[in-house]
Amino acid sequence: LIDLAADFRLQKSSDYFKWYKQKHKAINNIKKSIYAIPEITGNKIKNYKIISCPGCYPTSILLPLIPLLKENLIKKNNIIIDSKSGYSGAGRGVHKNYKNKNLYESLSAYGISLHRHNSEIFQEFTLYSNKKIRFTFTPHLTPMFRGILSTIYVDLKRNINQNKVISILRRYYKGKMFIKIKKKDNLLSTNEVIGTNKCIISVCKSKYKDKIILLSVIDNLIKGGSGQAVQNMNLRFGFKESEGLK
Repeated sequence: LIDLAADFRLQKSSDYFKWYKQKHKAINNIKKSIYAIPEITGNKIKNYKIISCPGCYPTSILLPLIPLLKENLIKKNNIIIDSKSGYSGAGRGVHKNYKNKNLYESLSAYGISLHRHNSEIFQEFTLYSNKKIRFTFTPHLTPMFRGILSTIYVDLKRNINQNKVISILRRYYKGKMFIKIKKKDNLLSTNEVIGTNKCIISVCKSKYKDKIILLSVIDNLIKGGSGQAVQNMNLRFGFKESEGLK
């Protein structure tokens, strides 16, 4: 099972109940599943028959941050994540819900502190840092059909700088065909990834020496959805990773 829904994204049934307000109906299968970001989980996926594809927002957030957490480059008490998505990520009811709210001409914040993807982000942050992370995640709905841009503000550890962060990200994703780390201070647009399975990441300086700003863009319907599912399928069954995705 390669699942695009949320049923096997969380490792604890109690977390599933907390965030989705319903009891999990296949608790015994949770331990048989893997939360699979292809560039992170890699060949571990071959040991599982239930493969859970991450949500679109977490994909854009975890790809730039997991290497930095694993290498202990950033402080873990104040990560700020501002994400903006096209309205295709808001579900089938978006046109009904925004019928009289100028969906195509306005920008809206939603799910502040309570968006369900908080649970995935927290779980994976904790897994890869071995410590609870304090973060703030705010999603926004934008007047475009598809694409996600996540702007992430982090505090650097002592003696860590922008160049070191870029170096670590490039080393971590070396050979990963769908991840591209731009030159420093490159301003990103969702237009660079629409219709592709790519995640593009840029590391930008802040006006403060001990802070940086990470930019991350994906197509929420491909790298944040069906494309990532196909990529996981290719890895699970030994096909070429890019099969069907170029």
